[in-house]
Amino acid sequence: MHKALGIILWTIMAACVISVITLPVNLQTQLIVSVTVVIIMGGLKLLKSEGRWRLVALAFGVSIVLRYAYWRTTETLPPINQPENFIPGMLLYLAEMYNILMLFLSLFIVAMPLASRPSRAGQQKTFPAVDVFIPSYNEDAMLLANTIAAAKAMDYPADRLRVWLLDDGGTLQKRNSADVRESETAVARHALLSDLCRQLGANYLTRERNEHAKAGNLNNGLAHSQGQLIAVFDADHAPARDFLLETVGYFEEDPKLFLVQTPHFFLNPDPLERNLRTFERMPSENEMFYGIIQRGLDKWNASFFCGSAAVLSRRALETTNGFSGMSITEDCETALELHSTGWNSIYVDKPLIAGLQPATFVSFIGQRSRWAQGMMQILRFRMPFLKSGLSIPQRFCYMSSTLFWLFPFPRTIFLIAPLFYIFFDLEIFTASGGEFLAYTLAYMLVNLMMQNYLYGSFRWPWISELYEFVQTVHLLPAVVSVMVNPRKPTFKVTAKDESVSVNRLSEISRPFFVIFAVQVIAVIMTIFKIYTEPYKADVTLVVGGWNIINLILAGCALGVVSERGEKSSSRRIRVRRRCEFGVEGSWYPASIEDVSVGGAGLQVFGKQLSVIRPGAEAVLRFRPHDEQQELALLPIVIRGAQSSGDTVQVGCQYRPRDALDHRWIADLLFANSAQWAEFQTSRRRNPGLVRGTLWFLGLSLYQTSRGLIYLFRGMGKGT
Repeated sequence: MHKALGIILWTIMAACVISVITLPVNLQTQLIVSVTVVIIMGGLKLLKSEGRWRLVALAFGVSIVLRYAYWRTTETLPPINQPENFIPGMLLYLAEMYNILMLFLSLFIVAMPLASRPSRAGQQKTFPAVDVFIPSYNEDAMLLANTIAAAKAMDYPADRLRVWLLDDGGTLQKRNSADVRESETAVARHALLSDLCRQLGANYLTRERNEHAKAGNLNNGLAHSQGQLIAVFDADHAPARDFLLETVGYFEEDPKLFLVQTPHFFLNPDPLERNLRTFERMPSENEMFYGIIQRGLDKWNASFFCGSAAVLSRRALETTNGFSGMSITEDCETALELHSTGWNSIYVDKPLIAGLQPATFVSFIGQRSRWAQGMMQILRFRMPFLKSGLSIPQRFCYMSSTLFWLFPFPRTIFLIAPLFYIFFDLEIFTASGGEFLAYTLAYMLVNLMMQNYLYGSFRWPWISELYEFVQTVHLLPAVVSVMVNPRKPTFKVTAKDESVSVNRLSEISRPFFVIFAVQVIAVIMTIFKIYTEPYKADVTLVVGGWNIINLILAGCALGVVSERGEKSSSRRIRVRRRCEFGVEGSWYPASIEDVSVGGAGLQVFGKQLSVIRPGAEAVLRFRPHDEQQELALLPIVIRGAQSSGDTVQVGCQYRPRDALDHRWIADLLFANSAQWAEFQTSRRRNPGLVRGTLWFLGLSLYQTSRGLIYLFRGMGKGT
């Protein structure tokens, strides 16, 4: 009875909504309604309304979006008997409908995401055996040493924890390769990493052949281990001491749990953050996914495995023959398979690992190409929406995650659509300037406001558009290639431990300058058309404004591909930790102010500090987080020193003598997860739509000039 009544009520509500959306009104009324909705949404946002009021604001926004979609469908498409207008007009229409579909999927997932789970540290009752897998391919031994040392230092009974380095760079296939260089490199790597693991108390494991990429490597680890749970860390993802204490306990509560996923926190900026210098003051790109979207997915039991920083159940993995390897994104594919067989997942919204992300634009694009191609393979081979065993919400969630990577298609269409009118006078969008104002501009503004509602301090205005813009040029052919031949893509390891030593243009920057030049010409052409065709000035102004938005994004992209030279590959994290500083046989009280992957900043106190000079070797002595360990003695070399009274500010670089010294580097940088959460929180503030837009406009103007300067300097050197 109650179910039938609910269906009747939903049917009545749906009929009312449809009647309102399709109600014919004049242009003035539509404009009044649009302005009213924008004012209401803005007022609710200023009142910082949450809960039901948040949903009310989003509902108002949805009404404008649906009204726009109805208007676009019924009144704006070019006549089918004009193919030169109809074909590009239909492509634009489909691109807009894709965006509306993705907006509705986002609303479903993140309109009311789960709250962050409270800390579980100190609540552990049982300690199941855990195998820690660190898959590796070609990473530097020093980077691996930090990760292994951090994994070994996790707060967990030593007899219940085994750490495995799964090395795919030293396989028998590589050591016996006909290529002498490859063979010698693999033999040397095998010996080096075997010794490294022996010193740090970890297990070194390789295999005969490099088959099925990372999934095959992880499955080889499963075959040689026995722990009830599997923790997976990428080679550059070092865990905090409390990682297992915050994750393992959930498996005791839910016997059908296969995954506890935690966010990926990065110590270094991606190319956009580094080149635009936003790393310290703006949330990173991945924080929208890990801070909001994963919590939304978690609400529907659809949070998925992200390849690292996670704990999985061996019993669950055995039901699907281990990690799935049909696609090159084995993590999401594995989660999809296990969700479809009735297993559950949990997301813990607390940064418990710290890693590195691509530093160069080339590596960044390479990583994103792999993600895009892998998700397209999942869409093609696994068909999430039709996958048996998934709940309806889970189907929507996986469709959102896979369909997102089609964004290069609509982004390309939005880029070139105004050029059809400006250069070729094609009418691919049948509407007057007033209709654009009442419908399109209102839709765009409401869309931005809804994004601000959904993601707030996790994603600033226009940043998503910029990230999509800079990826589209190179991701479009990658996505097309996997659609044409879905089995062609192969897994490629993303380079993480890179650095850019000098200012330079990226090797793949040329298309962005071409796009920028075309759009500048389009602006000139727009002015010319307004002057010569004043009777079409309203439409020309609207299309010209659209092109200027693209020009602003393109100008900012010039700054993204103009790579800044930096000495360090990672940023420093503030720690404030007492220590002693030893140099030339004397010890001085000191404070560790900040740390990075390569070194630390110190404040040394005392008299006769003239012995502290650049190039001198010294030692840091401090107490590790595990107080049962002996005092740490970490060799360093002084890189810079600045005196101020009885204190000296010292910049130093780590100089580990052997593998065991990496325990102390790991303790300084990775042991305390609270410092990562504090850093993230310090960047999470919402500038608002108006201030955020003005900030982005200023950023674009500056980055445009910087990109052009890099271009002209490069041309000067070339001549």
